[in-house]
Amino acid sequence: MNDQTRPRAASRSGGRAARRAARASALPDHLRPVRPGLEGGLYRPLADTDMQKIHGAALDALDRIGLADAPPSGIAYLTGAGCTLGDDGRLRFPRALVEDTLARANRSVTLHGRDPAHDLDLGGTRVHYGTAGAAVHMVDADGRSYRDSTVQDLHDAARIADRLDNIHFLQRPMVCRDIPDNRDMDLNTIYACCSGTTKHVGTSFTEPGFVADALEMLHMIAGGEEAWRARPFVSNSNCFVVPPMKFATEACQVMENCIRGGMPVLLLSAGMAGATAPATIAGAIVQAVAECLAGLVYVNAVQPGAPAIFGTWPFGLDLRTGAMTGGSGEQALLTAGCAQMHRFYDLPGGAAAGIADAKLPDMQAGWEQMCSNVMAGLSGLNMVYEAAGMHASLLGFCHESLILGDDLIGQALRCVRGIEVTEDTLAVDQIAEVCLGGSGHYLGTEQTLGRMQADYVYPALGDRTSPKQWAEMGKPDLIARATARKEAILSEPAPARFDAATDAAIRARFNIHLQG
Repeated sequence: MNDQTRPRAASRSGGRAARRAARASALPDHLRPVRPGLEGGLYRPLADTDMQKIHGAALDALDRIGLADAPPSGIAYLTGAGCTLGDDGRLRFPRALVEDTLARANRSVTLHGRDPAHDLDLGGTRVHYGTAGAAVHMVDADGRSYRDSTVQDLHDAARIADRLDNIHFLQRPMVCRDIPDNRDMDLNTIYACCSGTTKHVGTSFTEPGFVADALEMLHMIAGGEEAWRARPFVSNSNCFVVPPMKFATEACQVMENCIRGGMPVLLLSAGMAGATAPATIAGAIVQAVAECLAGLVYVNAVQPGAPAIFGTWPFGLDLRTGAMTGGSGEQALLTAGCAQMHRFYDLPGGAAAGIADAKLPDMQAGWEQMCSNVMAGLSGLNMVYEAAGMHASLLGFCHESLILGDDLIGQALRCVRGIEVTEDTLAVDQIAEVCLGGSGHYLGTEQTLGRMQADYVYPALGDRTSPKQWAEMGKPDLIARATARKEAILSEPAPARFDAATDAAIRARFNIHLQG
């Protein structure tokens, strides 16, 4: 229920009162109308023959074109696995090597939370929504302005996400621009996120040498290296390629260190259609698939079966201006098509959706965020990254928009859940009861009351009152309500904060910028 629900005068006691009390309490997870891991996959913009063609084209690109700029360690791993290094410095991937890698790749990946209740099973078409990105600005929704993002902003985003049911994971959505030292920034990013939420966290690293320090901190948080390796609750978002078809040398070295440290890896290929990837939707998908297949070979050459997420993230451009169009219909199709290719390979996958080109949480942001979020979920995308809070084509992040995104994603998840057709839901007996000597309506029937919570999603902040009620309530503003929710969350101690001894040990070892 939401804050539009008004108390009613008591009328009957007994059964109805008990039912009302039950409705006021939280449902068990398996009975909630929406929840993490609902199965999508019914939306399929690509035919089976289309997916075969994309697969064949990706294999051809890897065999004929290959990738340049691998680090020496990567060349050693990949040539050892069966790649060939040409005189032009490009590594080429024989079709048989790619097919063999696909056959033995890890398909059972769980992204752990510090709290096991937040573990994410990425198999099949199970859908999860969360944040991501590297925004350099915070959006001040009230002042309609932008400013540099800080480590406190990141920590606050983690604390807010921890309280939102439909935000299932937190990948770092912004850069701590108040920390100029890159090592300190990377370590404070982990601290700020993990002390703000017990959901799974994703992060990246500026240099390969910083991974060891990060792992030391994570061992301290987990209670030792063995505990960390049993349940790694942070993954590495790794831009291992610089499209088109080149490895990002230092990022590859970061990836190698993360794999050896027991950290799951998101293989992130983020070409821009029309700039660093082909302008056609199919061509952009081909290149992203080819690059991620190369990444999959790389991961399995370092450590066979290491947990990796197939992160095809092609983005769209407005070809009139060269500006990114994360909120476009083309972006929604790119993401949905990539999700289908993940299913084609039966690999855990992730892609970007929910991005707004709009600068503020307004009507434009609403249609942009909902379009791609719904299509991503319906296509069965395992990890829907950047699903809430992102504005200005990834340049700005907004706490209020993150909160409103929780409502929006709730409705998207209800679409993903779809329509259950059973003897009970067909409701012929109920129709007969109401029409043959009954009240002539379904309000208040046992079936309606029983389905009220299990089948329907109610927005926490979205307004469904009549114009008269809205006026009587003082014409509440959606952004103001989101701000009030933000302030209420941040006024309470963070449930995810570390115990005093762990926090003191971390602060003694590392330069933590957040106040204690």
